[in-house]
Amino acid sequence: MIAPQKYLGGRMVNPQLLQFGLHLKKLRLERGLSQEQLGMIAELDRTYISGIERGVRNVSLANIFRIAKALDVPVAALFADLDGTR
Repeated sequence: MIAPQKYLGGRMVNPQLLQFGLHLKKLRLERGLSQEQLGMIAELDRTYISGIERGVRNVSLANIFRIAKALDVPVAALFADLDGTR
């Protein structure tokens, strides 16, 4: 079941997008990268990375692949533990 969107900081936020974004932030920080550095490596704007991490951007599949490559992780690692089954 898809959880309803919620307001966070005056913005409508989808809980799944926020969960994905927080996981991305964790992976990024584990690698010692700033949003700007990750954006440069992935050829994405820093503000796009920020929006993903805040759960306000619905990242495209193509960009998921770019981010995974930039983090040097399999695409599946971006989704690890997001469904709460592990």
